[in-house]
Amino acid sequence: MKKIILIVFPLVALCCGTVVAQADADKIWDDANTAYINADYVAAIDGYEKLLDSGLESDRLYLNLGNAYFKRGMNGKAILNYNRALKLAPSDDDIRYNLSIANAYVQDKIDAVPVFFAKRWLIGLGNSLSSNAWAALSLLFFALTLVGLGAYLLLRRVALQKAGFYGALVSVAAFALAVVYAAVGRSQRIHPAEAIVMSTAAPVKSSPDPQSKDIFVLHEGTKVAVGDSLGDWREIRIADGNKGWVQVSAIEMID
Repeated sequence: MKKIILIVFPLVALCCGTVVAQADADKIWDDANTAYINADYVAAIDGYEKLLDSGLESDRLYLNLGNAYFKRGMNGKAILNYNRALKLAPSDDDIRYNLSIANAYVQDKIDAVPVFFAKRWLIGLGNSLSSNAWAALSLLFFALTLVGLGAYLLLRRVALQKAGFYGALVSVAAFALAVVYAAVGRSQRIHPAEAIVMSTAAPVKSSPDPQSKDIFVLHEGTKVAVGDSLGDWREIRIADGNKGWVQVSAIEMID
């Protein structure tokens, strides 16, 4: 009996602790939302950031945090959190709309390098779902592949065999595509490659040296691709293909 008590007590304590933690998180969430409604954006930001610091994460949380930062005029932080929300919910129209509004206030207007329409379509397709969603779809397509092969091997009618065979071919192609998109999405989250400029004005240098030549200047809210790093410097690339080096303090990674 004593051993049973020793086993059960920690489990009960763990469950109670989880319930209490969830209750605390719900209260912080509700309080932050109430503060936002009452235009107390400082308190709202504080509450949302507390939830993130506790390890919680969701597209709604990042969206609300972005909205609060936007209301405070902190456009860089707003764009950062909208992009983080978009990573979790790529097809969410509300996030995309709010991000487009915030981007309209960014000082830097950079013309992107034209992309071949097929590549643009493939990138858009990959960005339409999260990596977890693509992983789930890959399992579905794998199951459909097995069903198609089973129909081809086991059914006697030629028409059904053909349907199973071609269905398996389509499913295996879709499975491979979903696996690639899931892997790329996961890789981007593990090894972040994009950032938002947080400085009011960030000089971009020709080399990772404070004495090197300024190539151009970026401003708060501009999105950049991040490459190599050297000490306190990061190599960045903007949408028009130009590259340079900025200090790490001038940017914040999206992931």
